[in-house]
Amino acid sequence: MLTLDRISKVYKVGTFGGTDLPAVLDVSFNVDAGQVVSLIGESGSGKTTIGRMILRLTSLTRGTITFDGQNVAGLPRRGYYRLVQGVFQDPFSSYNPIFKADHVFSMIRGVYFRDMPDAEWESRVEASLLGVGLEPSQVLHKYPHQLSGGQLQRLLIARALLLDIRLLVADEIISMLDASTRIDVLNLLGDLRARGLGILFITHDLSLGYYSSQRTVILLRGRIVEMGATEKVYGNPLHPYTRMLIASVPLLHKKWRQVALELAATGTREAEVCAYHAMYPESRPTGAPEEARPAFAEVEADHFVACIRPYVEGKC
Repeated sequence: MLTLDRISKVYKVGTFGGTDLPAVLDVSFNVDAGQVVSLIGESGSGKTTIGRMILRLTSLTRGTITFDGQNVAGLPRRGYYRLVQGVFQDPFSSYNPIFKADHVFSMIRGVYFRDMPDAEWESRVEASLLGVGLEPSQVLHKYPHQLSGGQLQRLLIARALLLDIRLLVADEIISMLDASTRIDVLNLLGDLRARGLGILFITHDLSLGYYSSQRTVILLRGRIVEMGATEKVYGNPLHPYTRMLIASVPLLHKKWRQVALELAATGTREAEVCAYHAMYPESRPTGAPEEARPAFAEVEADHFVACIRPYVEGKC
């Protein structure tokens, strides 16, 4: 359904824009219908930039994004946004505090459902709210400050569902919610996936990604370092960065100091292991073009890993 093919984003910074600042470099992956793909990485790794490029809020420097085989850059925005929508980290920033929360529905109606009769529109809104677990009488005609963060996030998802979307970009949508509300929103995403919706779940929390996704993409400094079926990436992490992220997940039965000491003891040894160059001992055949060097090694079915030092030519 959605395909990212070697997309990059490079910002011009410094005096007169004379310096390149790469935010995303040669990222490629797919999101299929009825699938949740977790895009995981620390702050500044380029996750949100990728989401914004998919939503056409940020232009690409290189590469292409296609939806159902069509380059999204050439699709009319109105038609594209009827199929692809995003929900972002801070639900409060998506609402104007001087309007009631359901004003976000009125904005959708003004663009896409201008000629729809009132009774049909109200029925559609009610069905959308019930679909995300909200009781219309408890959320409609209230101001944003009268609703919880979880209710506001689900309102935004309901707004997206009004358009019969096929892809949802969920960018850190539960990072500002309490633990009990997080589970509600994650279960909602699972329900939407079961209905055939494709979801890109952007997060820095590995436990949430493991809980919610079928495929996982690990991002480091704008590059993908490991990706594949979630159970394989988590069950057999091969890139040192993936191992470090998984080892850093808090454990109830261990104090953090103990975990930090274990990481320090194993980190140096693991950093020397490069699964990519174990499969490809040479950078590329002598005299072969650069394209002959694969971007990832498929270490097992649907489990890909990159070189641990992608800027170094040859063996690690």
